[in-house]
Amino acid sequence: MGLRGIVSFNAIFALLPILVFAEASVEGRVELPKSHSAPVMAKRYEIVTIGGVLATQPPLAVVYLDGSFPKPKSPSTKQIVQKDLAFLPSLLPVQVGTRVEFPSLDDTYHNIFSYSPAKRFDLGRYRPEERPIPSEVFDAPGLVVLRCDIHEHMRGLLLVLDTPYFITTDEEGRCSKRGSTVRRRGKSPWS
Repeated sequence: MGLRGIVSFNAIFALLPILVFAEASVEGRVELPKSHSAPVMAKRYEIVTIGGVLATQPPLAVVYLDGSFPKPKSPSTKQIVQKDLAFLPSLLPVQVGTRVEFPSLDDTYHNIFSYSPAKRFDLGRYRPEERPIPSEVFDAPGLVVLRCDIHEHMRGLLLVLDTPYFITTDEEGRCSKRGSTVRRRGKSPWS
């Protein structure tokens, strides 16, 4: 009778949804491809490729947790700056629903656009002092290739993710993030 009561209690406990909080850390190294430049006539229009695919210079990667996570309660805002006729950072991971601003620190016009399936947009031509700062909300996951219609050599990458847990590697492929609280709703953490 005593054993039967324990088994019934454990079976019921395993079926109840619970909320689990855990301290998480991510640490590791990603082997990044060697970068090389496509042949060009003028260095100004150099496009960095890996086997014909657009890449960042220097090579970078995004490490992220895949799964079902709650949507953010309030959307965040990030920035990709245009400086010295380049996008900084050249690769920006964001969570779905993030607004990205595109301020210019150059003394020239820019026209940021993308024809990527994850997000098609065109901010039109704008000056450095333009207010409000031109921005776009990224509401679907996927890779967005950013370009400037005026400066054809400018390329940037925006990776829109369904997870709030991500980190960008350094130039050597290393990444480390400690102290993030991971919240998971589900069955028993032992299942």
